[in-house]
Amino acid sequence: MEDLERLREELTSAVAGTADTQALEELRVSALGKKGQITGLMKGLGGMDPDERKAMGQALNALKAEVADAIEARKAALEDVELDAGLETDRIDVTLPVRPEMQGRIHPISQTIDEIVAVLGEMGFNIAEGPDIEDDWHNFTALNIPPDHPARQEHDTFYLPGEQDGERMVLRTHTSPVQIRSMQNGDPPFRLIVPGRTYRCDYDATHSPMFHQVEGLAVDKTTHMGNLKGCLIEFCRAFFDVDDLPVRFRASYFPFTEPSAEVDIGCTREGGAFRIGHGDDWLEILGCGMVNPKVLENCGVDPTEYQGFAFGMGVERLAMLKYGIPDLRTFYETDLRWLKHYGFRALDVPSMVGGLNR
Repeated sequence: MEDLERLREELTSAVAGTADTQALEELRVSALGKKGQITGLMKGLGGMDPDERKAMGQALNALKAEVADAIEARKAALEDVELDAGLETDRIDVTLPVRPEMQGRIHPISQTIDEIVAVLGEMGFNIAEGPDIEDDWHNFTALNIPPDHPARQEHDTFYLPGEQDGERMVLRTHTSPVQIRSMQNGDPPFRLIVPGRTYRCDYDATHSPMFHQVEGLAVDKTTHMGNLKGCLIEFCRAFFDVDDLPVRFRASYFPFTEPSAEVDIGCTREGGAFRIGHGDDWLEILGCGMVNPKVLENCGVDPTEYQGFAFGMGVERLAMLKYGIPDLRTFYETDLRWLKHYGFRALDVPSMVGGLNR
């Protein structure tokens, strides 16, 4: 028993003298582990007579419990000390000015959406939003897209498993379903723009499976093609900051508009350089047209009384053209060097009064 008392004093003294949790763990293993001192003594109980074994077993169990408790108490104290030391080392003075290299940047997509909204907002358009997951009716049928249209094919569209109310669910291929929902849930006139994410099965330097669009809709009793042209011409000139930017409309086809048109802006590629403005070439940037009467009828709007126009533009495409970004895929590669080069300061909020960008 005297040996046990001496061992108890040695172990408790060693526990109290440990400097860190690593040393404490090594001490625990040497005392209580499979090959530890106390464990070794307990293995020798089998060679004792019953009375001696009983007394020694009780003493060893008591010693084991006492040492384990001492280790746990010392561990808690050491962890508190180490935590305090770590907090002191990692302490940051929040009153210090921000390091220049740590300043954040607004992503070009966010900046471009804000610029588009700033221009069209001045024209009286309001922002509308809707779900990214749509049913087949809102995404296709209501927009007069026939069942055999290529846009409905599996190779072009992300369909989701299962159905809802008998309709296939799909990641929306454009933000036009929000226009449908807005017309269904409100009364004309309508004047809205819809920024948001869209999804299509495509991926290369100029296409992404997830991208952003801004679509516009204006419906009332007197809107005509001249209003559409005036709206988009002024938008293009304000967005690209070219007062006399050439803009032309080419006849095209979309199921949801009739007549339909593609919008081109003037540009030049002289000397291998690309520049937006007066030149000998044209660049297509968006699609538009007068809302098809069938679409109005599907939304509960009387096409004999109301008419309107709609347009849609790709945000990434406009950002690439305006800011000289050559590859669309870099928008989503989370490269801080890229963001530092193409990003915008947080306080550069676009407006028609203060300017779209600085």
